[in-house]
Amino acid sequence: MSQSATSCVVFDDIEALSGALFSWCAERGVRLRSQEGVSAAGAVIDLFFAGYKTQDEILGALSERHDREVVFVS
Repeated sequence: MSQSATSCVVFDDIEALSGALFSWCAERGVRLRSQEGVSAAGAVIDLFFAGYKTQDEILGALSERHDREVVFVS
């Protein structure tokens, strides 16, 4: 694969990851630099390495994952 083709793939991947994260945070009113935002960023990366490649796939899986988690607030 040529360098320009590789750069395109990497850019598309970054765009999918960041788009999913920004959308998820915006939908929930979560600040990106908050603990919840940082945790979501880690989850987005985990989902990408698990095979979720498009923004929609990542966002859907992240939403499902978040909906299943129970958060205890003291």
